[in-house]
Amino acid sequence: MPMIPDGSGGVVALQVDSTPTETAMTSSTLQEKPIVVGIYGIQGCGKTTLINRLKQELGESQFAFFDGSHIIASTVKGGLDVFKHMDEVQQAHHRELAIQAIAQQCHDTGRVGVVAGHLTLWDGGEAKAVFTRGDLDTYTHILYLDVPAETIAEYRLGDTSRKRTQMDAGTLHNWQVNDKMQTKDICRQHGILFWSVPEYALEEKAMNILDFLKDIRNHTEGENMRRSLARLDEIVTPAAKDLDRVLVFDADRTLSSVDAAAIFWEEWLQTRIDSRDQLKQLFSHPMWLYSYKAFRQATLLYENVPEPDFNRLCAKVARRVEVHPEFVHLLEKVHEKQHVLALVVTSGIRRIWEGVLQHTNLHNDVKVIGGGRISDGFVVTPDVKAAIVTRLREHYGVQVFAFGDSEVDIPMLKAAGEAFIVSGELNTRSKNMDRVLPAAIQDGLRARQLLLPACAPPRLNETTLPVIRLDDVFIDTLLGRAMKQPSRTRFMHATGTAAAKLLMTPMRDANVAGVALREAHRRAGWWLATHLVSEVIDLEEIAIGHVQGHSTTGHQLLGEKTTTIVALMRGGEPMAFGVSEAFPSATFVHAATPEDVKGQHLIGQSNLILVDSVVNSGASVLEFISYIRSIDKSLRIVVVAGVVQAEFFNQPPEAVANDINVGVVALRVSENKFKGRGGTDTGNRLFNTTHLD
Repeated sequence: MPMIPDGSGGVVALQVDSTPTETAMTSSTLQEKPIVVGIYGIQGCGKTTLINRLKQELGESQFAFFDGSHIIASTVKGGLDVFKHMDEVQQAHHRELAIQAIAQQCHDTGRVGVVAGHLTLWDGGEAKAVFTRGDLDTYTHILYLDVPAETIAEYRLGDTSRKRTQMDAGTLHNWQVNDKMQTKDICRQHGILFWSVPEYALEEKAMNILDFLKDIRNHTEGENMRRSLARLDEIVTPAAKDLDRVLVFDADRTLSSVDAAAIFWEEWLQTRIDSRDQLKQLFSHPMWLYSYKAFRQATLLYENVPEPDFNRLCAKVARRVEVHPEFVHLLEKVHEKQHVLALVVTSGIRRIWEGVLQHTNLHNDVKVIGGGRISDGFVVTPDVKAAIVTRLREHYGVQVFAFGDSEVDIPMLKAAGEAFIVSGELNTRSKNMDRVLPAAIQDGLRARQLLLPACAPPRLNETTLPVIRLDDVFIDTLLGRAMKQPSRTRFMHATGTAAAKLLMTPMRDANVAGVALREAHRRAGWWLATHLVSEVIDLEEIAIGHVQGHSTTGHQLLGEKTTTIVALMRGGEPMAFGVSEAFPSATFVHAATPEDVKGQHLIGQSNLILVDSVVNSGASVLEFISYIRSIDKSLRIVVVAGVVQAEFFNQPPEAVANDINVGVVALRVSENKFKGRGGTDTGNRLFNTTHLD
């Protein structure tokens, strides 16, 4: 077990496998400290030579380059010769001073620090740890030069500028293996991004490390989000004018029963010395979990695979992955629908899934958003998945149907209008999902589940997570049709009908007030919603579970999940509750003034229902319509009221008459222009405040 000097008079035993006391670092933590990159490797591997090359190639306007030994020497009067004769505690103190000076300079100048450093040094026939607590607190990245021991031996023999201990390649190899493994484990435990830089990345022609350092300089969590959404816009913008809905799919264990990334690593690690499942170790570690940093670290793991091998393995794995036949059938149907777009948004390897879709002949219709390599420009985190769905709904105004299988997908599923969880066979499905799903549902996730294959057992129970079948009935409902033009019947009322007479009786009865009157208005709201609003807006089919165990067809308001009900306060609230009861998936908003309806209540919505108890001149309603139109020019608006004055209904103002997306429904149209006050005011009667006016 290596011993790390703590710089204060003692040494600390480094338990690289113990449970860390810290938790996953947040993005704010990342921004508070400067970026400092350690170039590590055993003595003689070429760190100083690399630093000099990088300095020449990158310049020093955005990067600051340091040789750790030189910085230490600058903190000691007498330089390195004096430092070498100090005891371990004194040396640790000056190492702390050196790394603190580097961090301070990087902080003050805003430059990325690149430091040639060591985990261990060879001394007295053994490797001794020289890594300090200050190093743990300072380094954000460590690049380990994985140069073959034979090459290092040649470097050491040819280096006449330094006095080096003679060591054979075998000894160097053993030292390097332990040094690298300890460095990797320390980084894992303390949240430091680690890249074992393969020899090919150091070659003159490749210089991959240059691109990586430039990427480190520019790649923040915010920049990652910007790039991800820019990729979404590239795909969606050309088709946006025709789009009505978008299907968003996770890839691994959703489109297919297998995890393509796991297969990739199985193939690659067959010939590697370290055969540990590094991805599983990474994402299960409490320091990393499914954070932005964790996915960046995963990208660095993929960068250890040379580009030709990476492409070869992606192609090989893609041929092994089979998309569920039910999804193939669904995606083939998408091809026939101009108003529907399908996207794969994967936290896995983009190139594999593009290959899978190509083998399935779906690549022209389904685009992939994903990463895997630094050159992809971004990583797909749970937050990125959710942001993609949110942008589709709020910026493009489309309905989003999301499909996922794991806890990584939960933010995306919550953000979608319709969420579907794929439940696979017990031996392949995500075990963590079973653990976190109940809490997600309690936190507001509304979802249904697909059993793929059909023989797979359901998650939880079918009451909590209803089961649907991906049959033609459901697919037709899912794909629907482009939002139809508004009905010719924009104005409807029930004056004179038996139902209206019954419903209006308690509403007009002077002896009915308070709770009883509010209940009468609620019943009227429900009736107007089910009988008239449903005719003006129309219905859409949905798949529901039949009591006999099979799937059947149900109906809901067209675009119900993207409908906002606005209760005009205070008289419209009881009736609005009845409308809400008829359309339970709609959003409900209280509004005393038009400004109470915020942009967030309208963006991505397809219908808005304004509810008031009485519309006389319509002045209040017109204010709301004008305000809403200043935000959204085409949102379908339906005014719902118990009583509408005849002039407003029969000769509506231009703002209503000339807008084909505005409709009016009423229980009764009245010729009476009387405006109530005190005991005759509907609002006062509803809330027993007649004595206040």
